[in-house]
Amino acid sequence: MSDASQSNSNATFGFLVSDVARMLRENFRTTTPELGLTLAQARVLLHLSRNEGISQVALSAILEIQPITLLRQIDRLEKAGLLERRAHPSDRRAQQLYLTPRSQPLLQKIFAMSADLQDQVMAGLNKTERTQLIASLIRIKSNLSQMMSPALDEAAPARTKPRR
Repeated sequence: MSDASQSNSNATFGFLVSDVARMLRENFRTTTPELGLTLAQARVLLHLSRNEGISQVALSAILEIQPITLLRQIDRLEKAGLLERRAHPSDRRAQQLYLTPRSQPLLQKIFAMSADLQDQVMAGLNKTERTQLIASLIRIKSNLSQMMSPALDEAAPARTKPRR
């Protein structure tokens, strides 16, 4: 048995997903220096493009990072003129995030590079296989989300208790 087939026979879903995610992150780092963005910054812009007007707290939850970590990314992106903070109309403590016109060409490059990368990493899979893979991953994500929901629901009261 070759080393490749032996390692494939020992592969598990979790390890494969982790390896693929790590390799995608590394690919971004090595192939996109002309963007002038870190992967974390690109993720902020991509998620913001789908959720303009979102609060910093809600965006940190989507990105699964601490609000202070997101704050640093937002500061850098705002300084670069790629996003802006606006006061929330009904909550003076909250700020909403919006992309600036300057971010649009950069986002177009990110989307184009992502589409090219997807074509490269899915080489050898026909259209049906690609569709099935995406659908399967969406189902797995949904299953995991449902599995986590009870734990999150139980933890919610502890997070919302007033401080003494």
